[in-house]
Amino acid sequence: MTRRTRLAVLLLAVAVLAAVGTAAVLRAAGRSADRDHQQAGGPPVHPGPVSLQPTSDRQLLVRNLAWGPHRDEITAVPADRPTGPRTASGLHCLRFHAAAGTGICLQAERGALTDTYRALVLDSRLRVRHRFPAPGIPTRARVSPSGRTVAWTVFVSGDSYAGTAFSTRTAIADTRTWALDDNLEDYAVTKDGRPYHAADTNVWGVTFADDTRFYATLATGGRTYLVRGDRAARTLTTLHTNVECPSLSPDRTRVAYKKRVPGASPDAPWRLYVLDLATGHETPTAEHRTIDDQALWSSAHTLVYALPGDYGSDLWTVPADGTGTPRRLMPSAVAPAYIEPAAHP
Repeated sequence: MTRRTRLAVLLLAVAVLAAVGTAAVLRAAGRSADRDHQQAGGPPVHPGPVSLQPTSDRQLLVRNLAWGPHRDEITAVPADRPTGPRTASGLHCLRFHAAAGTGICLQAERGALTDTYRALVLDSRLRVRHRFPAPGIPTRARVSPSGRTVAWTVFVSGDSYAGTAFSTRTAIADTRTWALDDNLEDYAVTKDGRPYHAADTNVWGVTFADDTRFYATLATGGRTYLVRGDRAARTLTTLHTNVECPSLSPDRTRVAYKKRVPGASPDAPWRLYVLDLATGHETPTAEHRTIDDQALWSSAHTLVYALPGDYGSDLWTVPADGTGTPRRLMPSAVAPAYIEPAAHP
């Protein structure tokens, strides 16, 4: 062996040892992060199969915010044991929702200089069926009850609803034909019974009644409105003022939403309310902290929503009728979706 060969072998050995050492350090760091979080009260998170298919038990899927190698992955827990061990899917999403075997995952693609974003439509095994580019930072996502229609909202400037200089883009896609309405601001607006046109309209926060009809927020002229949307007619019709991020109840009679309340701080302006669509009656919930989320109905009587927590966000729950008190449902989680159990024959 020549001197040059011996030197090359030595350098190769050093490189291999360095790589092995680096991998060991990273593994140890990941284990340490998991241990640290669990010692602080965080849940154990383990990789495993996650599905959108109904099983014998009701499942709760969330974006996991617990520190460790599975942070930002979609994880599953039994709905009746939300603080128990989580099963991590390996799928990373910034926003997520699912219904009837269809999922929507809003995802970041990290670049050397800038990030880009995309909307992934998923099948029941969390495999990608279709990809759509997204023009900004993901903020809301919903799937229709049948799973045949999906919607998502992104920020195209700014990063908080608390600001005054933000703009959104909301899209709706058909999961059978892949037809895409990529900007709901193109729909015809009827405001207070009259056709309405304005350059400052913004639409966000879709919640589906069925594959054609939906509700959302429309902002214009410094005010926000609950609108009823119709995909077939490509229309938006205002129904009620001071409504943001609506969420339709399972019986389609009520909408939970963020409402700006007088006297609140401009940085924390919203409270969680429920609107009766037939009567227009508003009910404040017992949650008195500011809510910057699109609440989810976990049942016909209960709401789930995110609030800031030690590791990003925790999920909380409160009755929808104004009674009771808020309680923490699970730590270190956001973007919940319930998978209902299989129907018995």
